[in-house]
Amino acid sequence: MVIKVFLDSASQEEMAEYGHLVQGFTTNPTLLRKAGVSNYEAWARETCGLVGDKPISFEVVADDHQEMLRQAMVINEWGSNVFVKIPITNTEGRSSAAVIRKLSRSGVKVNVTAITTMRQTKDAVKALDNSAKAILSVFAGRIADTGVDPRSTMRHAVKHTRPFRGFDVLWASPRQVLDIDMAERCGVDIITVSAAILAKRALKGKDLTEYSRETVEQFYRDATLSGYTV
Repeated sequence: MVIKVFLDSASQEEMAEYGHLVQGFTTNPTLLRKAGVSNYEAWARETCGLVGDKPISFEVVADDHQEMLRQAMVINEWGSNVFVKIPITNTEGRSSAAVIRKLSRSGVKVNVTAITTMRQTKDAVKALDNSAKAILSVFAGRIADTGVDPRSTMRHAVKHTRPFRGFDVLWASPRQVLDIDMAERCGVDIITVSAAILAKRALKGKDLTEYSRETVEQFYRDATLSGYTV
């Protein structure tokens, strides 16, 4: 595939298991909390050693823009392969463009995260330094959750980042294996997937008639093991 696949995880065990199949990694505070991470910096520095020179994104944990900026400079020092995730807005909906602009012009590799609209994509591109390395994480899965086809938003992001060689568009929050093919057809640079979706890639090309039989077999086996009668 042309598209790069990143693993979205806070499990070092998953990173070790699937690391040879992916080109990079993403994390977020929700995944860290689910994984039981207690010391963010210690875990992140240890993880940087685990993933080698592959890119990995760590997110700021502040809501105030000035504190975002301070935390980003600290996170940037955790590794040369680190991208710092800055949400496109804070919890009050105020744009983080000024933070993104300062960091990008300071040489920090920024991953602008939680993008869901075309307007936000334009704001991110405008804020980033034209010669910088950056990722724009567009949450296609969350867009689709609202009943909107995310492909037009993704193509819009691709169109607006193409003039800048260092900018990559990332298809975030995928819900199924098919999203990988959809993202690639949209011209997206990166898709970040969970370990569960990565494992399901083994099903690609599977005979659907056989898959139907296996499904029936599973239901029958579970009914039998449960001792159900009618």
